[in-house]
Amino acid sequence: MGTTFIILGTSILAIFLAGYFAQKYLPPPKPKIFGVDLGTTYSCIGMYHAISGHVDILKVQDGHKCIPSVVAFCEKGILVGYHAVAQSEHNPKNTLYDAKRFIGKVFNKSDLDSLRKRYPFQLELDDHGMISYVVNVNDTVRRISPEQVGSNIIHTLRQAAIANVSSPVDNVVMSVPAEFNQLQRNYTRKAANLAGLEVLRIINEPTAAAMAYGLHKHPNMQTILVVDLGGGTLDVSILMVQGGMFLTQAMAGNNQLGGQDFNQRLLQYLLQQINQKFSRPLVDKEDAQILRNQVEEAKINLTNSDRAFIHIKLHSFDNKIYEEIITRHKFEELNKDLFEKVLEPIKTALNFVELEKSDIDEIVLVGGSTRVPKVRQIIQDFFRKRPNTSVDPELAVATGVSIQAGIIGGMWPLTVSAVELETRVQKIHV
Repeated sequence: MGTTFIILGTSILAIFLAGYFAQKYLPPPKPKIFGVDLGTTYSCIGMYHAISGHVDILKVQDGHKCIPSVVAFCEKGILVGYHAVAQSEHNPKNTLYDAKRFIGKVFNKSDLDSLRKRYPFQLELDDHGMISYVVNVNDTVRRISPEQVGSNIIHTLRQAAIANVSSPVDNVVMSVPAEFNQLQRNYTRKAANLAGLEVLRIINEPTAAAMAYGLHKHPNMQTILVVDLGGGTLDVSILMVQGGMFLTQAMAGNNQLGGQDFNQRLLQYLLQQINQKFSRPLVDKEDAQILRNQVEEAKINLTNSDRAFIHIKLHSFDNKIYEEIITRHKFEELNKDLFEKVLEPIKTALNFVELEKSDIDEIVLVGGSTRVPKVRQIIQDFFRKRPNTSVDPELAVATGVSIQAGIIGGMWPLTVSAVELETRVQKIHV
């Protein structure tokens, strides 16, 4: 008996030592599974590194880690991301976006009439109430489903991953809004399948964000508030988290509030200034697109500086130069009411679960628009607590979903997998 225990003990020790030396001296294995964040406005892909536990969000186009969730159909073929955006002013009816708003969702005729007023491209409903885009290239009409748009974006992300790891990329974990029903999740999975990928798991975006911040490792129960403010939507979730288990307690949001709305306020202000200075409105599409690009750049610069500069040569105004200094104070003044609206779904979610502000243990910020200093200040002043900003908010969901991909792939160091408890909570729209 003693000999048996000695042999067993020696074998176990040998296994542990083999694992230790393998981790220490052998090259880390290449990622088997990747994490995909297919966003409404931007999309990205990441991978989890064995041993170090580091997550890399991969560069996809021209050094950018996130690409616009935009697909264009034109004479050159299919363009994705920044390439699609670059030609959007000349090809608005065939430049498609917001596929995530439509994917797997059933609409009625009234919904369609409302949507048609908002978009430059043509939309149709099939017999099942599903949205299709209608594009026309060289007098050839095609109907494109939202999942086809998604698949083109995912294909671009997949190619970037293949280029980074020099090996096949076949399996992914994806994230979706917590409010997505099973049909929306299935069609999101279909988008990845059309791009040649197998989806091993789909997790909720607030869960992914919490994992990015390491909150799944806490042994004690915590109440987490996730504020996700992207380019076009605001989502607030309250989660109960303990040891890798996630329970969604409340969801609230505004599907018409995001960074694009902040940009639009600044754009309208600049158009008024141009009209006053040159005594006529700016209507040229190329000049308008250049101005939009500078507005986006100015917004980004104002996150780290107290002023930003607009400098544009207006070709439609005989190449005259328009210059403007935009201060952070002016930007905040233009968007004062929009910034204050960020608190509305937060208050709604807290009231739904009858929680006080002091009951929130951690505030997690997600989405590029939460970089805006005034947004952070408003949230901090409301809770009298500094939000957790240790992770790049634009990459938080992709980081979390990549961690989950690494866990499923058995990468070192092993950590607890996310377990999402079933909930019947519905999103409250404000």
